[in-house]
Amino acid sequence: MDKYIVAGIDEAGRGPVIGPMVIACVAMERDSLSELVEMGLRDSKTLSKTKREFLVHRIGSIAKAILVEVVEPREIDSAVERRKYRSLNDLESNIVARLITRVKIPVKVFYVDSPDIKPARYARRIRNHLKRLGYKSRVEIICENNADRKYAVVSAASVIAKVIRDTEVEKLSRIYGDIGSGYPSDPKTIGFLKKVLKSGVIPPFVRRSWRTVDNILRDLRIRE
Repeated sequence: MDKYIVAGIDEAGRGPVIGPMVIACVAMERDSLSELVEMGLRDSKTLSKTKREFLVHRIGSIAKAILVEVVEPREIDSAVERRKYRSLNDLESNIVARLITRVKIPVKVFYVDSPDIKPARYARRIRNHLKRLGYKSRVEIICENNADRKYAVVSAASVIAKVIRDTEVEKLSRIYGDIGSGYPSDPKTIGFLKKVLKSGVIPPFVRRSWRTVDNILRDLRIRE
């Protein structure tokens, strides 16, 4: 008898000015999700770093498939500046579609956390990209806002994405010094950007399309 397999897709790092965005897809048997919920699985943003790292190992031991795409700042900039994509949502939906095509096990339903305030529109974007990629399966795709709070399998994807994103930020900090969380609201991140942007050169790990970068560069020019 075939097991009922579901998959969740979520991202981490959509908003930071530094570092990549990570999008993860986790597929597992529906019956195995309760074990993770009992261990405290929920939206990664509400979990401690230690708890997330513990859950990553448990998710890895239970999941039938884990797929990840790391989206570098230059690709994010191409979407925000509408050079290669029409919007950041267009880029993200394209990557979600790519992840779906990479899943080689029979998933019944893909649950996707929607960054679009109109989830149905986001679902249409994904299906349009799937069509362009030649994907033939008529799998069900359910897009919802805050899906990581509603579906355990999306929470699992959220945890995977967050841990990988944090690892990438830690790598940057080891090379360039403490960059903080990478978010514009983080004083450490802003302090780091002010220091690194004094030369007028924007490093490749910084999202040049973010208003934060323009504001800092403008302030530096005014002070010259």
